[in-house]
Amino acid sequence: MADRAAPDLILHNGRITTLDRARPAPEAVAIIAGHFSAVGDAAEILPTAGPATRIIDLGGRRLIPGLCDNHLHLIRGGLNFNMELRWDGVRSLADAMAMLRAQVAVTPPPQWVRVVGGFTEHQFEEKRLPTLDEINSAAPDTPVFLLHLYDRAMLNGAALRAVGYAKDTPDPPGGEIQRDSAGNPTGLLLARPNANILYATLARGPKLPVEYQVNSTRHFLRDLNRLGVTSAIDAGGGFQNYPDDYAVVQKLAADGELTVRIAYNLFTQKPKQEREDFLRWTQQAAYLQGDDYFRLNGAGEMLVFSAADFEDFRVERPEMPAEMEPELEAVVRILVQNRWPWRLHATYDQTIARALDVFEKVNEEMPLGDLHWIFDHAETVSEKSLERIARLGGGVAVQHRMAFQGEYFVERYGARAAEATPPIAKMLEMGVKVSAGTDATRVASYNPWVALYWMVTGRTIGGLRITPERNTLDRETALRMLTEKVTWFSNEEGRKGQVMVGQFADLAVLDRDYFDIPGDEIQDVTSLLTIVGGRVVHGAGPFAPLAPPLPPPMPDWSPVRRFGGYQDRRAARGAFTAMARCCDSACGVHAHDHARAWAAATPAGGDRGFWGALGCSCWAF
Repeated sequence: MADRAAPDLILHNGRITTLDRARPAPEAVAIIAGHFSAVGDAAEILPTAGPATRIIDLGGRRLIPGLCDNHLHLIRGGLNFNMELRWDGVRSLADAMAMLRAQVAVTPPPQWVRVVGGFTEHQFEEKRLPTLDEINSAAPDTPVFLLHLYDRAMLNGAALRAVGYAKDTPDPPGGEIQRDSAGNPTGLLLARPNANILYATLARGPKLPVEYQVNSTRHFLRDLNRLGVTSAIDAGGGFQNYPDDYAVVQKLAADGELTVRIAYNLFTQKPKQEREDFLRWTQQAAYLQGDDYFRLNGAGEMLVFSAADFEDFRVERPEMPAEMEPELEAVVRILVQNRWPWRLHATYDQTIARALDVFEKVNEEMPLGDLHWIFDHAETVSEKSLERIARLGGGVAVQHRMAFQGEYFVERYGARAAEATPPIAKMLEMGVKVSAGTDATRVASYNPWVALYWMVTGRTIGGLRITPERNTLDRETALRMLTEKVTWFSNEEGRKGQVMVGQFADLAVLDRDYFDIPGDEIQDVTSLLTIVGGRVVHGAGPFAPLAPPLPPPMPDWSPVRRFGGYQDRRAARGAFTAMARCCDSACGVHAHDHARAWAAATPAGGDRGFWGALGCSCWAF
């Protein structure tokens, strides 16, 4: 080691989890040029420091490899993050509605207040969603769009007017505009089962200008860093057009401002034109083009619309049409010819089995070989289908959708059916390539610790035990599912996902010890220090001075300014409902005035001193 160059950075005096079985718990690590250069004893590594080496004392805290999300709609989420009021983590509907009222008070026309996924009614102590009357009362004039999973959206009267839904507006295929006895839209949109009605309606809202989208994406990346995320595979998404909607993240990559490594897949946008999309893209772009921070990862998750079985467990499983197989085969042939991997959204085993018929047929004439193709989600995949996937060399990317929809699944299919949905333990036992992610931001939260909580405890975020202990994962195995096991899915095996010499220096130092805390607290873990490529991208607590500055969220009415992103489920409780209790109270300040003044004056997290300045006599923590 004395012959090596001095490290750029040394971290020591922590509980280091490498996920390297040959050296699982070293005392220190060193970093040179964005890679781990030494992993071992502090007595050997510390003396290699030079005059310019930064040495960080971890104070006994847990260090883990940076988390990798195998399925995140990061690019689309970043473009919209600053416009969205996130209810992720909020555990009281009263708090959520107080946040909504506060945001309505500062949102200028013609902008909307948007609560776009990442939560479920079961996380609220009230175990329900707001009513349309409650939303209209909170926002009589400002458009409000509230997306709950991919089963429904709730629009107030102002939002209905903004999108132009009226008595003569027809229901789209696979969706329903709920109406009153006179035939007028009530504001409830239902996916039955096609979610297109939900995100097509959302797409009618105002968009941020490009410079604001750049700022918005940076803030989303920082919130991911706060949760320990250092890499993600972007799964495309509806209304995410290539290459136009990739320009912002491409600019951040070119400017060296990406703080999450992104491998992106291309998602077809127009039914019956999928073949043309992939013909054009495979001619215009090359698989793996880009660099270690931003590169093309293949096709999907939408390959053909006829194969999309949306996961709304509140309705019957959709039967895929007869044209699925020929349409899917046409696209898969193009991808195999060009050696592009793919990922295919598939919730149900019935869809997976039919897709495998296609893959096996193509493989007979054009061997798939080492293409890293995968099924996404696979909640009800059978052992027989898993055997077929393994024989063809494919993989399965699971996400924590059952943590948000487990109650609905049990209601429809029964508790016994939910015990191995998806059958992660069986996949691992069979040696199937499998990893984990979130499917955020609309259908579930982007917090990977919720996914870890779900895999370890077998519980939904509403607390329902759906997975028996025999089908849950131990904590180390679960952590591997969100680190080293994701690398096969982005063709980066051996390059990241562990703390090992030669791998990317991507890591997170946690605010509590993941391996020692009660299972319920896993969902509350955050990172105090996140490093990507040897560069500090997030710091909090004792490491806050190391954090790079970030410009304020734009525009100035952004919900991110007041509330941030993912909410601490305990700290948030009661912090906003006091506003509602003030209405017509002895303090003489109306709740709406409280909300307007509080939202305009306080930073994310609140400022107790503000209440005294306002003259409020009823505020209490």
